[in-house]
Amino acid sequence: MIREFTGIIEKHGKWYAGYVEELPGANTQGRTIKEVRANLKEAITLIIEANKDLALTQA
Repeated sequence: MIREFTGIIEKHGKWYAGYVEELPGANTQGRTIKEVRANLKEAITLIIEANKDLALTQA
């Protein structure tokens, strides 16, 4: 299954901050846009895995 998420990246001074609109808690920062994108991909993966584990625990 392929999922698409909306990543927002904003520049704040010398840093970039990014977050994913559809996943609260998926946010990061980095010195480059490339770094923020990589961090967001990792955050998305971790949040989806954690949510899946939580759902299986509560089922």
